[in-house]
Amino acid sequence: MAALTYAPCPSCGAVNRFAAPESSKTPICGKCKRALPFHDGVLDVDAAGLEKLVQKSPIPVVTDFWAAWCGPCRFFAPVFSAVAKDRFGSAVFAKVDTERAPEAGRKYGISAIPTLVVFHHGRELHRQSGALPEPAFRKLLADVVPA
Repeated sequence: MAALTYAPCPSCGAVNRFAAPESSKTPICGKCKRALPFHDGVLDVDAAGLEKLVQKSPIPVVTDFWAAWCGPCRFFAPVFSAVAKDRFGSAVFAKVDTERAPEAGRKYGISAIPTLVVFHHGRELHRQSGALPEPAFRKLLADVVPA
């Protein structure tokens, strides 16, 4: 069986399930047929999208709260993406830009960025602030989100 991930559509709100897309293809919403914001193994979500994922995803949601002006966030971005590609299907890897979605930062009590939060079945499993080197991020996921 192919590994699957989940993505809320920013246009219609439907939660979509899909297999890893070919590198040249963008997944589309099954309901409204619009492109889903998925690239490099990572899903870009806003506050509403994150809430849908947290509540409806049957697999853990690993969330990176970040901002474009943040140096440590920029350092961590390729690490997050590389691990997301390797771990496709074991978790949803989502990024929330706290500048574009400040309500998400408020709702989840984000006081520093980058902050990683792992959710599963509607509850928070783990929280970690600060940019992690790739080996530390992989270890954290192995401990919190077994493959």
